[in-house]
Amino acid sequence: MEKTILSHLIYNEKYGRKVLPFIKPEYFQSDTDKTVFDLIHSYATKYNQFPTKEALYIDLENKTSLNEQTFKDVRQLVSELSIDETTNLDWLVDKTEEFCQEKALFNALRESIKVMDKNSKVPKGSIPKLLQDALQVSFDSHVGHDFVEDASDRFDEYHKKEIKLDFDLEYLNKITGGGVPQKTLCCLIATTGGGKSLAMCHMAAHNLMCNKNVLYITLEMAEERIAQRIDANLLDVTIQDLMELSKIEYQKKMEKIKKTTKGKIIIKEYPTASAGSAHFRHLLNELKIKRNFVPDVIYIDYLNLCISSRIKQGSQVNTYSYVKAVAEELRGLAVEFKVPIWTATQANRGAFNASDLGLENTSDSIGLPMTVDLMLALIATEELDELGQIMVKQLKNRFGDPNINKRFVIGVDRAKMRLYNVEQSAQEEILDGPVFDDSKFGEEEDERKKPKKKFYKDKFKGFL
Repeated sequence: MEKTILSHLIYNEKYGRKVLPFIKPEYFQSDTDKTVFDLIHSYATKYNQFPTKEALYIDLENKTSLNEQTFKDVRQLVSELSIDETTNLDWLVDKTEEFCQEKALFNALRESIKVMDKNSKVPKGSIPKLLQDALQVSFDSHVGHDFVEDASDRFDEYHKKEIKLDFDLEYLNKITGGGVPQKTLCCLIATTGGGKSLAMCHMAAHNLMCNKNVLYITLEMAEERIAQRIDANLLDVTIQDLMELSKIEYQKKMEKIKKTTKGKIIIKEYPTASAGSAHFRHLLNELKIKRNFVPDVIYIDYLNLCISSRIKQGSQVNTYSYVKAVAEELRGLAVEFKVPIWTATQANRGAFNASDLGLENTSDSIGLPMTVDLMLALIATEELDELGQIMVKQLKNRFGDPNINKRFVIGVDRAKMRLYNVEQSAQEEILDGPVFDDSKFGEEEDERKKPKKKFYKDKFKGFL
C-alpha cells in the first residue's frame, strides 16, 4: 500500500490533492518509504504541484544526510514507482484513508506502551487522548463554506432544530430562545453570597430531572456541600430539615428520584487554584472510559479559581490576560466536547451594596465578558430579599437581543436552594426600566449622577 500511495502521488494529481494534507510521515514504517514521501511532500508544498521522477532524483542527490545504503534503496524505490490508470479514484482514496487510520492507531498503541514505562515523563492520563486522536483520523475535505454552491445546505441549517438545554424559569427561556446551545460558555456574576452557586445547583438539579447527565466541578466548596444543596432542591426540603431526616426517609426520597430520571450528576472537587481546562479534559476522558459517563452540561464553580493551561502560575502577567486565558480555554473545552459550560465570577468591590451591575463590575478581567456567550448579573438587595426575589440583568447575550427583557426578577427559596417563576405583576415595573428607580437606592443614584453646579465668581463681584 505504501508503494501504491507514493506512485499515485507522482502520477495522479487529483488523488494527490485529495490525500496529501492528511498523510503524515510517521505512517510510513521504513526509512526508505518515509524519505520518498518527504521528498514528494517538500516539492508539492514549495511548488504547488507534484514532482516527476526526474525531480525526485535531483532532490535526492542534494540530500546529503542519507547513508549510502539508504540512498540506493530510495533511488531504487523511485525507479519502481508506476500506476495502473484504470484504478478507481474513490476506491483508492478510501483505501488510503483506511491505511492512515490503521497506522495512526498502531502508532498510538506503541506510544501508549512507552507511556507505561516507569521512566516515562508523559502522564498515563494522556493515553486516552492518544487513542482518541488516532481513532478520529479521517479525510475531511471540507475547507470552508462556499456561499453560492452551499446555499442549499445553509438553508437546511437555518431550519434545523438546534440542541439546547432549557430552563424551568420562563424568562431565562425567553432571553435565550428556548435554552443554551452546545459549544457555549455562560457566566453568572454576583457579589459574595449573591446566589451564584445556588443558581448553578438549581439548574443542575433541573437538568437531572430532564434526563441529562451533569458534571459539576467545584473549586470552592466541598463535594458534599454541593450535593447537599442539590439534595435540598430535589427532595423539596430545607437544608435544616435535610439534616434531621432519618436514613430510611432519605433513602425513600432518593428512590423516587431514581425512578423519575435516567440522568446522573457527578460532582468533582479540586483544591482551589489547582486545576484548569487540561485537568477537566483528563477528567472527562476518565469518566468516559471508567464510568461510561458523558455529560450533557458542565458547571464549574467558579472561573476565577481555575488555573490557565497556557500561562504558568506565578509568571509576570496581569489578571486581565490571565483570566481571559482561562475563559478562552474553558470555551475551547465546551467546543471540543460539544457541551454548554456554566461558570461564575465575582463582582468587584464597587458592586457591593449597589442596586445595579454592569460589565464594568466584572472582577479581575474585563476580558471575561468578551469571551463568554451569555453573561447574567444576579442582583440582591434588602428590598428583594424581603420579597424572596433575585433580579437578573442581561449583560451580554449572543442568543438574543439583550435589550429585550433586559431585567427581570425570579423567586428564590434559599432554604431549599431553589429558584422559581414569579407572577407577571412582579415584572411589570422593572422589565424595561432601570432598577429601583422609585426606591431610595434609585433616588440616591440619580442624585449622585446629577451634574454639580459650578460656582461663577463673576456673578458675585458686587458682593465681594
